[in-house]
Amino acid sequence: MSKMINGFSKLTKSEKIDWITKTHFKNPEAARKELESYWSTDPKLQNRHDEFIENTVTNFYLPLGIAPNFLINGSIYSLPMVIEESSVVAAAGNAAKFWSTRGGFKATVLDTIKVGQIHFLFTGDSIALKQFFEKRKEELLQTTKNLTKNMEQRGGGIISCELIDKGKEMPDYYQLHLKFKTGDAMGANFINSCLEQLAKSFEEFARLDLLTQADSHLEIVMSILSNYVPECLVRATVSCPVEDLAIEKNGISGISFAKKMVAAVAIAQCEPHRAVTHNKGIMNGVDAIVLATGNDFRAVEAGVHAYAAQTGKYTSLSTATIEEGQFKMELTLPLAVGTVGGLTKLHPMVKWCMELLGNPSAEKLMEIMAVGGLAQNFAAVRSLVTTGIQKGHMKMHLLNILNQFEATKNQKEAAVEYFKNEVVTVQAVGAFLEKNTH
Repeated sequence: MSKMINGFSKLTKSEKIDWITKTHFKNPEAARKELESYWSTDPKLQNRHDEFIENTVTNFYLPLGIAPNFLINGSIYSLPMVIEESSVVAAAGNAAKFWSTRGGFKATVLDTIKVGQIHFLFTGDSIALKQFFEKRKEELLQTTKNLTKNMEQRGGGIISCELIDKGKEMPDYYQLHLKFKTGDAMGANFINSCLEQLAKSFEEFARLDLLTQADSHLEIVMSILSNYVPECLVRATVSCPVEDLAIEKNGISGISFAKKMVAAVAIAQCEPHRAVTHNKGIMNGVDAIVLATGNDFRAVEAGVHAYAAQTGKYTSLSTATIEEGQFKMELTLPLAVGTVGGLTKLHPMVKWCMELLGNPSAEKLMEIMAVGGLAQNFAAVRSLVTTGIQKGHMKMHLLNILNQFEATKNQKEAAVEYFKNEVVTVQAVGAFLEKNTH
């Protein structure tokens, strides 16, 4: 059981580790050595990692894999993927190779509008509030010019500002709803800074023009960007003649395979239980690239799943159709990501991944991420409608199971060969190792 401590954040890194290991572990020395084993050998680099967040005691590693052979809009990419789940990178790579001879992936950014809101309560004459807003709107926006000047020079800035009466949802609730473009930056700090400046000016102007009557009151509750970005959209597609989908080794005709794919995606469109897992598979591909490029996967996940439920029913993010002999699979995602700011210039592996991708713009990165999601979706659904998901997944999971049993190198080699034609389960691997103890 943990213990309470005062002033933990004020302790040195070594003191934090002493307290943690001595109060939480049976073998404090071993626990400390485990933490230290994941430190960078370069003190400057480790210090940089320590300063990314608060109360850092070590680094937590995740594998960085590469999925090659992605043909996207006529160019070849190797995608960096940071993920702990077996078979994801392999599946993405297999899908990339499959579509590289069938026209590759096409991707298009539909728009890059992001949203920020100032939430406030107002009691008084709503008509007077609207008149005040319209009168002061341009002057309000001018108060942010010191913040928006540089962004405007890069083609971004505040696109619009609207007063919305939300009184039907909550008494006295209003909001200023703003739209932004932020260039190659994800833009969270820029948006939030603009919103806080606007909120301050809004209150000051209201005090002068609006709150002259005793029964009027305005209170800013909060100012914050939204991670729901239904107008910051990217679309990825693949298509080919149905006959090109034939899977010879399984004896499945192209039209049969195409029809099963269309049916499987249609099920995810109408059945929420399936849609959640279907979309999780898409996000396996997206999140892995989001992490590799130093972007905020929690924000991306939240926005994507809200988008999937925008009609009031949670549904598939992808579609699949057969029209005039052509199979087409399409994925549309809201993605607010950046290639400047944040960790993009601070984390060495993020810089490495960005260079691997050709140091893309934010829009190009949106396209790459959407393609990663579509590739993973295609690969997962293909497995489901043909061999089943477990065959390939458990083959890739075999090494994890062997490591769990602390198998030797010889045992691993023998197991990999044996399970080429056998079903992989924890029990089966355990039984195999018992018979092959050397």
